[in-house]
Amino acid sequence: LPSELGLITSLESVHLFTNALSGPLPSELGLLTKLEALYLRENQLTGLLPSELGLITSLEMIDLFSNYLNGTLPSELGLLTKLEDLILGNNALTGLLPTQIGLLSSMSRLFLFENALLGPIPSELGVIETLDDLSLYDNELTGTIPWELGRLSRLRSLILYGNQLSGGIPSELGELSNMDILYLSSNGITGPIPSELALLTVLQ
Repeated sequence: LPSELGLITSLESVHLFTNALSGPLPSELGLLTKLEALYLRENQLTGLLPSELGLITSLEMIDLFSNYLNGTLPSELGLLTKLEDLILGNNALTGLLPTQIGLLSSMSRLFLFENALLGPIPSELGVIETLDDLSLYDNELTGTIPWELGRLSRLRSLILYGNQLSGGIPSELGELSNMDILYLSSNGITGPIPSELALLTVLQ
């Protein structure tokens, strides 16, 4: 992507998905202070997610699915309080999930699947009351499933399979009355299945 794209400061939406765009995301994207949607999925973009994306506080959608992005998730993404969809699946992102992700107070869909993310699932995710779908499958996440996820009353799908999670299934997940998809396979989860999950009558 040319750095000159950052000079078009009136841009509100960028749709360049399903092409053969290559190279890094320019830090100059941070100059697009009116941008609401960034659709660059299914390209050949490489390099890091620029921390300058956190300057675009008008952003409601970031869709970079299926590229070759690497490095860590910048903590500055937590500044995007209007962001509703963060779709970064099928890349090569690594490192820890920043706790600042819990500041994304408008988030509906958080898709970080098929990367190489490490460490625990931040308990701070449990404060995103607007979260509908959480997909973190096929990473290298460790530790236990945070009981705080049981606070996400709107959550419909929780997909965590293919990680290295351990410990038991929190009984608090039984409070998620809207959840109809729960995938926890291919981890190291132990102990009994909480009886509270029987309350999830819509679970598939």
